[in-house]
Order: sequence, then C-alpha cells, then structure tokens
Amino acid sequence: MDLITPYGGTLCDRYVDESTARELKEQAQEMPSWDLTERQICDVELLLNGGFSPLTGFMRQADYDGVLDNMRLADGQLWPMPITLDVSEAFAEQAAPGTRIALRDAEGVLIAVMDVEDRWTPDKAREAQQVFATTDVAHPAVNYLMNRAGAVYLGGTLHGVESPVHYDFRNYRYSPAELREYFRKLGWNRVVAFQTRNPMHRAHVELTRMAARQTEANLLIHPVVGMTRPGDVDHYVRVRCYEHVLRQAPEQTTQLSLLPLAMRMGGPREALWHAIIRRNYGCTHFIVGRDHAGPGPGSDGEDFYGPYDAQELIQKYADEIGIEMVPFQAMSFVEDRAEYVPADEVREDEEVLNLSGTEFRRRLREGVDIPEWFSYPEVVAELRRSFPPRHQQGFTVFFTGLSGSGKSTIANALRVKLMELGGRAVTLLDGDIVRKELSSELGFSREHRDINVQRIGFVASEITKNGGCAICAPIAPYTDMRRRVRERIEDAGGFLEIHVATPLETCEKRDRKGLYAKARAGLIKEFTGIDDPYEEPEHPELRIDTREMSPDEAAHRILLKLEGMGFIRNP
Repeated sequence: MDLITPYGGTLCDRYVDESTARELKEQAQEMPSWDLTERQICDVELLLNGGFSPLTGFMRQADYDGVLDNMRLADGQLWPMPITLDVSEAFAEQAAPGTRIALRDAEGVLIAVMDVEDRWTPDKAREAQQVFATTDVAHPAVNYLMNRAGAVYLGGTLHGVESPVHYDFRNYRYSPAELREYFRKLGWNRVVAFQTRNPMHRAHVELTRMAARQTEANLLIHPVVGMTRPGDVDHYVRVRCYEHVLRQAPEQTTQLSLLPLAMRMGGPREALWHAIIRRNYGCTHFIVGRDHAGPGPGSDGEDFYGPYDAQELIQKYADEIGIEMVPFQAMSFVEDRAEYVPADEVREDEEVLNLSGTEFRRRLREGVDIPEWFSYPEVVAELRRSFPPRHQQGFTVFFTGLSGSGKSTIANALRVKLMELGGRAVTLLDGDIVRKELSSELGFSREHRDINVQRIGFVASEITKNGGCAICAPIAPYTDMRRRVRERIEDAGGFLEIHVATPLETCEKRDRKGLYAKARAGLIKEFTGIDDPYEEPEHPELRIDTREMSPDEAAHRILLKLEGMGFIRNP
C-alpha cells in the first residue's frame, strides 16, 4: 500500500497483510525459488519498506533503459541507479514473464514473491559506462557487474511476505515509516541526514553540528550497514563507535538509524540516489561532502569522479528531489582557535593540524598515540580493541603460479621458518592437499577451479580472522577469483600475494608428474598454461622467479616483506 505523510511524500510499502502472506507461503512451495545474494537482500528490504520509493519492485527493461540513458523511469520520475534482479541463465529459463517466483534468504525463508513482468540480457559494458562512467574493474561496482552479477535480469512487482531478519542493533533499525513517525512524535519538522560508511571522528562530528546549526534542523546519523566498499571497517565496529559519538551530542537533538543499503560507490549518481532515499526516510536536508560515495582511484591512479561532481549533480536536480542539499568541504583543525572550521575559512596565517587517513591507520596499526583533537578517546579505544597492531593480527600468504613453478616448495619452507619464529598457529593449504581433503569431487573446468580457490579463501579467512597464519599454494589462474579471495581475507587481517613467476618452459622441464607431457598429448584437457590461460597478477606484493633464487632465499625474502609490513617481529 502507499502511505502518504507530511515527511517525504508518498511511501510505497510492499508488505502484504497476514492472511495474504499465509496464502503466498503456501503457493510459493510450487514456484521457482531464487536464493537472494547479499546485495539483493539489501535491495529487496528497501524495495519492500519504501526506502526505494517510487519503485514497487525490481525494474522492468523500460525503466532500466531510462535510468541508464537519462536517470528517469519510464514514467518520467527521477531515479539515478538501476535496481535489477540478476539471475543465472539456468534460473531465468524457469522465470518467463507472467510467472511468479519465490525470493528467499540464505536460510530458505520466504521474503517476497515476485510477479515476473520482464526478462532480458543486459549489455553490462553499456550499463557500467552509463551509470559509473567507466568500465574499469578497479571500480567495485563495475567489478561486481562484470564478474559477479548474473547474466540475465528479471523485472517485476514485489509482494513482501516477511522482513529480512536482523539480530544486531535492533534498537537502531527503523523502516522509513517508523522513522517518519518518530520525527512526527518529537516534532522534528526539519531533519538533516549524514551519510557515512566509516567511523566518525571529531571532524565528522563538527561537520554535522555545523550543518544542523546552519539548517536549524535536528540531526540524523544514518550510516550504511549493508554492503560498502571492500576493506571498510565492518558495521559492528562502526555502530559501537557511533554510540560513543552519540553520547557527545546534546539530548533530544540527534538520532542514530541504520540503513541496510548495498552501496555501489557510484559517485554523483550515488549521491543523488542517497538524497532520494533520505527523502523517503523523512529527512528535509542531506549533507553532501567532498567526493561523496567515490571509490577512490582506478587502474590509472586517478580518482573516478571529481571532488565536487556529486554536489553539482544534486544541485542540478534540487527542485525535483524533495530534499535540500547541505554542501560541505573538508573540516580543518586550527591550532590557535582549538576548533574545527571549514577548510575554505582557514586564514593564511593560521596553523592547521592534519592527520591523514593513512597516518591514522598507521598509528592505529603500530599502537602510536592518536591526538584527542582528531578523535574521541572512546572511539580510538573501540578501534584499537577491534584492530590490534599488525604483529598481533592474522594474515594469509597466497602463492599463485603455474604447475611446477615452485609454489609448494617455497610455501613449505616459509611454513617451517614461521613455525621457528613462533607466536602464531601456521596452516599450509597446498593445492594438492586441498584437492584431496576439501575438493575431491571437483574437476578442472573454470567453474570447478573457482570453487576450489573459493574454498581455500574461505578457510584462509577463518584462520586469519582468528589470528593465525594461512599459507595457500594453489595455481589460482584467474584474476577475478584471486581478487575475491583478497577482498574476503583483507576484511579479516593481512593478505600477501606472491606470484611465483617461473616461466612455462622451465615448469615443463621440471614436470615431475608428467602433467605437461600429457596435456601436450591431449590426454589432459583445460590444463593451465597449455590449453587454459593463466592470468598473471598485475600488482602482487612480491614476484619471485625460482630460476634466480633457492626456496630458502625466497622464503627469507617473504619474511622480510612480512616484517616490513608489520606482521612479524624479530625476537
């Protein structure tokens, strides 16, 4: 049903009543069933609760094309980001237009039923260029689109049966309707929202306070707790940090609410999207800072978007989006004034204290003092508790290279040296051992190779998360799967990629198992380096050629690299 309130206009709530929900649960047993991915769960939740109003389901092709071409739905309404249900080709065959499908979470719980109204195969390169202004897979959303998303899109209306379950921080989880009602009860007629995917430090706090004063509004801290950029601080740590910040705010002026959004890091379009979402949550103002939702540099080292592109795009559509932008530059701490001021208000004769994000992380990593003018002691303590110094963190050393390159020999030498040093449990996940113990049922197709490496990455991430050292030595021939393993493990600790770059001809000469000879004779199909490609890493932490050094020398070089990165200390 559509709810109309004085806070944010019409809200499209897609949940059905209890009686209809019971009927749909019974009918869903006969429907094709799709298990939603992590990103799709986030999208479905905001489609069902009205956070993505005016959308009533996943986009049909006409809406999708309109969004790509001019940021408008087929009916002309402004909407900058495609919201699509991507599925496999095999599942798409079961979901012809006119059918219904069941959408379930990872536990198999029915979340919604979808009327399939459209089905098409998108041009993903076109989508990447139109929406994100690039096809560079260094952009996280482009990488997701090109390497993770399903090949076919389905569009259609959703009927919500059950809300996705959240067991964490339930007192901060408000639907758009609940947050609008909260504002109404408190008489908050003007609310300025602050978007964040990082812990808040003093500069962020001062920025939000200034925005609240400038707009004469109450403040909503509205962090994203769905999917953000790989490597970001997880939302559990961030919310505990926000709680510390909240205690610094005057009573009855500030509210914390969690947004289950899957970010695309889409820069200007994403900023406009964020503004519309905050309008749906009942806010009247929205803070947009420098490089809002930018993913950082691309493969060429240049940022994907200009620092104020997001502000300019929102300003262009200011009369249409129903929420007012509050533009802000970076905040600087002026030592003589002992306060934060906007960077463009700092006088030439004033001394500015600055602590970059890189320097902050270094100090956190190495246990160095962090000044109180930069962050609250409680926030720093929370971050130190969750992110101990590197020499106390777990890490993974991930070898990749052709069969016979020397990966296993170097990995075993490294294992022995790390065990000699002590201080961490060390586990060797050699390719042959993993094939025997974890992946004995798999063949050597690309799909099966990826599954094998994915399993290695999962085990290594668990070892790393718990403070141990995982040494992995698969062939791992494909760039995208190595990237996925890195992203997964870097969320838990350290990651060191070692390319054992021994040339193919040398590997063939070694060929102790006779595998290359069999591949040349056609007895083994899809053999890496012969009739299946090996995609060399572009930026490994180390590149080693075993023609030039012994296993002992290679292992020692890796130890020096680990020491330089701070993961090990000499006794």
